[in-house]
Amino acid sequence: MLRPLMLALLGTSFTFLMTALGAATVFFFARKVCERAQGALLGFAAGVMMAASVWSLILPALDQLASAGRAESVLTVGGGIALGSAFLLALDVFCERREKVQENVLLLAAITLHNIPEGMAVGLAFALAADGEGLASAAALALGIGVQNFAEGAAVALPLYQSGQSKLRAFVTGVLSGAVEPLFGALVVLAAAGIHALMPWLLSFAAGAMLYVVAEELLPRAGGRRGTCGFLVGFLFMMVLDVALG
Repeated sequence: MLRPLMLALLGTSFTFLMTALGAATVFFFARKVCERAQGALLGFAAGVMMAASVWSLILPALDQLASAGRAESVLTVGGGIALGSAFLLALDVFCERREKVQENVLLLAAITLHNIPEGMAVGLAFALAADGEGLASAAALALGIGVQNFAEGAAVALPLYQSGQSKLRAFVTGVLSGAVEPLFGALVVLAAAGIHALMPWLLSFAAGAMLYVVAEELLPRAGGRRGTCGFLVGFLFMMVLDVALG
């Protein structure tokens, strides 16, 4: 148990570090530069999240249900997406009624929720590779998620800084959004059997949360040609990455 646990922590620590590095980009931007680049950055984040929802979450959830019937697969994944969207919708309504809640809380919540099943997936992949087989695939998965997390860390920290927070606070918030990955990567090893059965629901729930934020929060705020170009670049980048490393 110790070796699989250590490997799981090693893999998820890399993805967490990539989130921290992405959040650290906030220290290299002046606030005015962030404002000019905001549309492109939000569009890029939306594209990354849209592609990640499909290739990193929805398709893996369907793959895990391959032995089930089509009806069960559609109901499980569709139900998970609906629940994830409904959760973010409820959080959105809650935020509207409380003036002191940060305007970027939806983005932070969606990325944090999305990092939970990703941390589980990386942790489980490295744990299963403890005997030496499948280690390359686990490393490729961690690399793909890590690169994605770099963009997501920046997508959390930069908008927070642009909205008036200090660089340090924006950085810490971005880092915390990825801190759940090592935690849940370790938990999935300790409770692999019970958690594995819930993975299709967790993956599709996170996909629903991300899709809601893309449609409700990111795309409307991105706007314009810069946002559209950023979205296309982010979507294609994440799609190629997922297909190449998948």
